[in-house]
Amino acid sequence: MDLKILLDTPPWDWPPDAGRMFLKILIDPQAKASDRLLAAQLAGDFTVINDDLAAALLAIVRDAGEPEQLRARAAISVGPALEQADIDGFMDPDEVPITEGMFRNIQDTLQKLCLDNSTPKEVRRRVLEASVRAPEAWHRDAIAHAYSSGDKEWMLTAVFSMRWVRGFDKQILEALKSANPDIHYEAVRAAGNWELDAAWPHIVALVKNSRTPKRLLLAAIGAVGSIRPAEAPEILLDLADSDDEDIAEAADEALTMAEGPSAYEEEDDDEEEDEDGEWIN
Repeated sequence: MDLKILLDTPPWDWPPDAGRMFLKILIDPQAKASDRLLAAQLAGDFTVINDDLAAALLAIVRDAGEPEQLRARAAISVGPALEQADIDGFMDPDEVPITEGMFRNIQDTLQKLCLDNSTPKEVRRRVLEASVRAPEAWHRDAIAHAYSSGDKEWMLTAVFSMRWVRGFDKQILEALKSANPDIHYEAVRAAGNWELDAAWPHIVALVKNSRTPKRLLLAAIGAVGSIRPAEAPEILLDLADSDDEDIAEAADEALTMAEGPSAYEEEDDDEEEDEDGEWIN
């Protein structure tokens, strides 16, 4: 099967042997480079990820002989499984796509690679972005170092990581003023995630500004519902009737979340957050 077809196919409609197909491609160094890259991307989906696929992805991330882009993509693909394991724990193994032993193996390996200066920069960035989805003590220093480096790419990774690791309110507020659109976007998402009230004026200004780029606007809409839920209707009701379906949907979701868990818990049974394979620039 052409893997490109699966990119446009909902994971629940993938063939039953999709995971085995991805694994076969990942462990075959003779497979086409483009196929291995796609397999690494698809293998992180919750419908297929398991210890075998996680081990194959981790082996690629570790291997200095593999292409940097493939190593980076493989690192990102283990992120969602780490996050799910961190949220759910291992009291009910059936609820977590990987075992506790594999979780620990992934985190230990990613830590070593991230702190090893001989690891290529691109790989180290993606390793940090993946591993912070299950925060550990070493992440704070790694994020602080990346942010203070002055390197725009590392700063972007740092602000992205601040969405998962507490204690960076000052840096998030500073990043909201960044002229770099990607850093600005990640700062808005981090501010919303931590319900950072000091960011409220900036977030509201973005929502009300008709010139705000759509991607940034969608992030700001979500942040409004998180930071001041009681004031969200006043800000977002008009946007919920927008002719732009994406904007209307984002505003409606933010308003629903602002009403509290009881308003949307039933909807969550039929929906999954699409964070799989998230990869920043």
